[in-house]
Amino acid sequence: MKNTITSSTQDYLKAIYELVSENGEASTSTIAARRGIAPASVTGMLQRLAASNPPLVVYHKHQGVTLTPEGERLALEVIRHHRLIETYLVAALGYTWDTVHEEACRLEHVISEDFERRIAAALGDPVRDPHGELIPTPELAMPADESLPLSSLRPPQKALILRVRADDAELLRHLKELDLVPGAELEALAYSPFDQNLHITVDGKAALVVGLPITSRIFVQVG
Repeated sequence: MKNTITSSTQDYLKAIYELVSENGEASTSTIAARRGIAPASVTGMLQRLAASNPPLVVYHKHQGVTLTPEGERLALEVIRHHRLIETYLVAALGYTWDTVHEEACRLEHVISEDFERRIAAALGDPVRDPHGELIPTPELAMPADESLPLSSLRPPQKALILRVRADDAELLRHLKELDLVPGAELEALAYSPFDQNLHITVDGKAALVVGLPITSRIFVQVG
């Protein structure tokens, strides 16, 4: 019997894809932390996804989990929905970048493929969402990402912010207050290897000191 793709299944596949993209691997514990679910429940779900028809993940106990080609396709589909919805909410409905995540999480599971195409066309087929995150193509391929974490910037390098990896509304509001948003131009003034603090200017304004909790979430193009 073919899979019935539920919203819970989509959430798991999306979490696995994002964790592998961010960390190179997805374990039961990291999936549980990402989803706010007990590890035992995650294990049970991973076993079901591995046994589904067709299999959506490859799972070996204590060795983490990877997506099969079909699982990756489904993950990219829901990620495309999510990021297009976020973009539409900001561009057409006046939402701010710190208020779109939860709305998109609710809507990503229910829009039709026709509605997805209409949103994309109305927006001019955007490549990035309001946080600068790349939007999977209509063919469900993720565009190449050559950005580097801001934490790797060193004086006297200059860089352009391409994306911010964050869905925490409070953090996004804080970054907005600092003008640390996609499109901002940065220059590294100093770096402290002891605490990993980076001294920068943003768009030629007053200097800021930012630590690893922020610099690890911002990705830039150096040059």
